[in-house]
Amino acid sequence: MKTLADIWIRNRLYNADRLALVYGDLRLTHRELASRALRLGNALASLGIRKNDRVAMLAMNNVEWMELYGASHFFSFIVATVNFRLAPPEIAHIIKDSSPKVLIFEDQYAGALEIIRSELKSVEHFVCIGEECPEWATPYAMLVRGASDALPARLPDPADYSSLIYTSGTTGRPKGVLKTQYQNLVGYQRNVIVMGLTGSDRMLLTMPLFHIGATSLGFGAWCAGAAVVLHRQFSPEATLRTWHDERITSAHLAPTMLQLVIDQPDIDTYDLSAMRIINCAAAPMPVTLLRRCVDKFGRIFVNSYGATEAAGSILYAHQHHLTGTPAELRRLSSVGEPFPDAEIRIVDDNGNDLPQGQPGEILMRTPGMMEGYWNNHAATVEAIRDGWYYSGDMGYFDEDGFLFLVDRKKDMIVSGGENIYCREVEEAILEHDGIADVAVIGVPDEKWGEAVKAIVILKPGISLGEQEIIEFTTDRIARYKRPKSVAFVDELPRLPSGKVSKVALRDAFRAVAGTSEN
Repeated sequence: MKTLADIWIRNRLYNADRLALVYGDLRLTHRELASRALRLGNALASLGIRKNDRVAMLAMNNVEWMELYGASHFFSFIVATVNFRLAPPEIAHIIKDSSPKVLIFEDQYAGALEIIRSELKSVEHFVCIGEECPEWATPYAMLVRGASDALPARLPDPADYSSLIYTSGTTGRPKGVLKTQYQNLVGYQRNVIVMGLTGSDRMLLTMPLFHIGATSLGFGAWCAGAAVVLHRQFSPEATLRTWHDERITSAHLAPTMLQLVIDQPDIDTYDLSAMRIINCAAAPMPVTLLRRCVDKFGRIFVNSYGATEAAGSILYAHQHHLTGTPAELRRLSSVGEPFPDAEIRIVDDNGNDLPQGQPGEILMRTPGMMEGYWNNHAATVEAIRDGWYYSGDMGYFDEDGFLFLVDRKKDMIVSGGENIYCREVEEAILEHDGIADVAVIGVPDEKWGEAVKAIVILKPGISLGEQEIIEFTTDRIARYKRPKSVAFVDELPRLPSGKVSKVALRDAFRAVAGTSEN
């Protein structure tokens, strides 16, 4: 396969009558799904949409997402993704930035679009999914009704642009990551290899389709001719029920989702024996949670590291050791070895390579690396230098070549001239049995510049004080790394990818912490 269209063409030929997609009560074969994607593609072409034109989607997970991705794969449209959780001004920013000619949206977002519609000058056609279609939009069902499911006269080239996926915006406004057909295909096929996917697999997708994770895993499954079971949104109860009913063999779940699943009181009433591989990427996986999951489900987890811009490394299932040598046990907190097609370097602020064990910025170079940021040359030049993607993540290689993450570069705390990596402090705190989750940030300190602050979620029924948590870390991390203050909350602000929003936390706890003793 050389293009994304080849995935569909191959499945339509060799897996035509095999199950491709389950969504609620709807069950589609590969032939049926391809036909629906082609009808949408031809309908959009009849509106004058051509190669490189953007088509945006504002919707929760649904079948139409898959049809739109398929249409773009066949016709070389560019799918521009919009996070449905954003506020109207944030939605407007993404739509104005990507300048789509068509905006497909679910009827539940018509009100939000009413607020900003006059600003969306590029949009020539509003297309609405659902029964409550406003008068200024075309019903989706009407658009595709009667459209041909014939292949386009011109099939795409590997270098044709395919997707414009907007990042979570951890360091500011979301940026559009532009990738070609080939760059996306490389990522999809990589998942076939590292997860050992075959045509017999059933992949559960619960992560949002406006991000790279769900699309990468879903189309990876389809590269292998497998079936995808799609949930509209995540629910731990529905996840367990679907594992049981559909005999799910593979899944993609962020650590926060795994926490909720494993904490379900009736988990042992479900037959989960078909599950053989779970990708727990999207956010750092706490070692305490990973140990619980491996102990419960076995060594069926892969922990991959990367970003929308580029993929980096993977800790394979067989590398998850609960017992073994000190090196094997330590490896559980790593993100594994570089992908077979990836190069990774650790560099200092001047771009010089650092020795093993010394943290620095993680640089990646892969065939699937992004083309650049859409409409943002300055950010592209900053992120890609001499062919390397500067991730903004801090990490190091151990003596065995395994990669360990320590922090986001901009999240690193500098206290009294010492670098403190939030993840190390978080892992130490999470060893306490009474703590459900924690995030660590730096807050202003009059004496030390910054001080470590822990924002903690306690498990139900647990009562702990600030000093108890601080003292718990005494024998686990150096004194200067220990939290100087602790705040207790019911939940942590999160990005759609599952990552904790440190930006939101720093905004919430911006007040000067006062002086403290290091």
